[in-house]
Amino acid sequence: IYRLQALLNESLIKTKHVENAAIINISEREVCASTSGFYVPPENAINLIYAFYKNLLQVRRTGFYFKQKHYKCVRADEHSIYLQNVYGGLIVVTTKDFILIATYRVGMYASVCVEAVEKLADYFREKGS
Repeated sequence: IYRLQALLNESLIKTKHVENAAIINISEREVCASTSGFYVPPENAINLIYAFYKNLLQVRRTGFYFKQKHYKCVRADEHSIYLQNVYGGLIVVTTKDFILIATYRVGMYASVCVEAVEKLADYFREKGS
């Protein structure tokens, strides 16, 4: 767990364009690591898993609620979901074993956040997870 949290801090938070981040273990359906103070409610973790495997079209059409905030969908495919609202955005990327979540706030660059999360997802894919 500590190694995963260190990865989140080193590869995402240090960019200064990721506010918070977490990793959901898909098979266990729970958060296995998150940045300091970032709590992902269990129902949000499960809804994110379902977003990829059952509700991708609905997410594209109607957006997604995360921590009581609505986000509209900017992009959604079988690997990545990009969402935003007036406060910032939510980047969600899946690998074989994990779903990576990152948030950014107004003033941060969405493109830098996306690039960092996708790069971390590629790292997990190369390791086979």
